[in-house]
Amino acid sequence: MNVHIGSNVFDDEIVEIRHRIHQHPELGFEELRTSDLVAERLAAWGYEVHRGLGKTGVVGTLKAGSGTRSIGIRADMDALPIQETTGLPYASRRPNTMHACGHDGHTAMLLGAAKQIAESRKFNGTVHLIFQPAEEGQGGAVQMMKDGLFRLFPCNAIFAMHNMPGFPEGKLVFRAGPFMASADRAEIVIKGVGGHGAFPQKTIDPVVVAASIVMALQSIVARNIDPQDPAVVTVGAIKAGDAPNVIPPDATMSLSIRALDPAVRKSLRSRITALAKAQAESYGATAIVNYREGFPVLVNTEKETAFAAQVAKELVGEENVILDPRPLMGSEDFACMLEELPGCYLLIGNGDGEGNCMVHNPGFDFNDRCIPIGSAYWTRLVERFLS
Repeated sequence: MNVHIGSNVFDDEIVEIRHRIHQHPELGFEELRTSDLVAERLAAWGYEVHRGLGKTGVVGTLKAGSGTRSIGIRADMDALPIQETTGLPYASRRPNTMHACGHDGHTAMLLGAAKQIAESRKFNGTVHLIFQPAEEGQGGAVQMMKDGLFRLFPCNAIFAMHNMPGFPEGKLVFRAGPFMASADRAEIVIKGVGGHGAFPQKTIDPVVVAASIVMALQSIVARNIDPQDPAVVTVGAIKAGDAPNVIPPDATMSLSIRALDPAVRKSLRSRITALAKAQAESYGATAIVNYREGFPVLVNTEKETAFAAQVAKELVGEENVILDPRPLMGSEDFACMLEELPGCYLLIGNGDGEGNCMVHNPGFDFNDRCIPIGSAYWTRLVERFLS
């Protein structure tokens, strides 16, 4: 992708930082080395650095002029428990840990912007750069907010960016309204009566009950939810028994539940709970449903998304901006921040050609050619928002 981004050029220092983070990945709430690096760089560029929110979170603040408005930009820092197979010279040095989602690239893009913003200072107000831990299902955003993130660093709006394979390299992608799904989990514990496999009539087989519940769950999305409302109910694991000739006394099912509408999300919880209990009762068993709500639906506000998309058009040209793609059924804890503040979550294309694998894959790598574009975009967004 060839775009004119003014004086923002490929910065070898920022690429080297990205590779260093990639080599030393850290799981959620363990990002000690990464947060040290981020804090050191921010301080060197003149930011007021705050640490400890969300345990390993870092916030860099920079003020210019007399403006009273403030903007927040967030990047995530954590890695995943995956064994890397890329064979890259800067591949992970930690067994079973890698940056398989590109958070190393997100951190690098925001650091690149931090450097540019500090050097130019073409803004009037306050910039809060938020480096968040534990995005991968551990609720780092919520923990930072519980620790006072927006009380200590008030923002008029909040923004974040995620790389996305499948979109052309460097394209910037925007959608107002629901953009990513809620992500809930449920554990269904089926209590039956165990016994010898040769005498099933003397048991209540929880495996049969579990199989019946699996099939019945398929009817929820197919028959209880409006066909035009996306929803997903996935049974990802069933655990029961250890021997082929023993009927176990219980079975446990683990579910992932996703929706793009809060009302659909609520309906899914109600139907899953009622259906599991009714199916179990029909076999003489009981079902205990432990439902855990995770991240909410990620909803971009109209005004901030329109503004963010316009800034992108000014920077890279309309031909390099994608508007209103289909929503994604993946989830993101930045949704929790968007429940507190107006803002926009956008995507940057990681590439759509052969060899571009999806995130959370052991062969994934963030595209370094996205760094100057992402950094330039954050810089321009700050300058325009605080003009």
